[in-house]
Amino acid sequence: MKRTHLLLFLVLLPFVTLAQQDSTTLTKIGDQVPEFSFEAEKGKTVQIKDYKGKLILINLFATWCPPCNIELPLVQKQIWEKHQGNSKFAFFVFGREEGWDKLDPYKAKKGFTFPILPDLKREVFSKFATQSIPRNILIDEDGKIIYQSIGFGEQEFSEMVKQIDNYLSKSGKAK
Repeated sequence: MKRTHLLLFLVLLPFVTLAQQDSTTLTKIGDQVPEFSFEAEKGKTVQIKDYKGKLILINLFATWCPPCNIELPLVQKQIWEKHQGNSKFAFFVFGREEGWDKLDPYKAKKGFTFPILPDLKREVFSKFATQSIPRNILIDEDGKIIYQSIGFGEQEFSEMVKQIDNYLSKSGKAK
């Protein structure tokens, strides 16, 4: 029975992306990003408003989530490796209900070089949604949400990559 469910999930995976707004989404395009603080490094807490003036991509995921594990290697190659040196770009991946003890080994095993940060009590996640991962939220330099997605789909992901590329090429590539 479990094998049948897994097979069905894998067959339907390319179609898993949901609409930008559904009953589980608490924010909408055009909203100001909710205020929150987070641990950017062990022992160093910052606020999201500290990154105003940058294009911010927030990814909400879990290490056990199959669509998340398909999406994050693409994020590494198509977004992070291209824009990590751009002073106008900030990227944060938050592990829903996971701490440094799970996230550090996961990051090392997968070879990711972008920040993967704990959201042990869903404090960040709960600002944006009540359930469903992965999620991506793109915030402009004024703190306004300009894009969000739920789930993973190749077409939706390509659209997000294009939006990031276009936005950063318009704002200049100051390093």
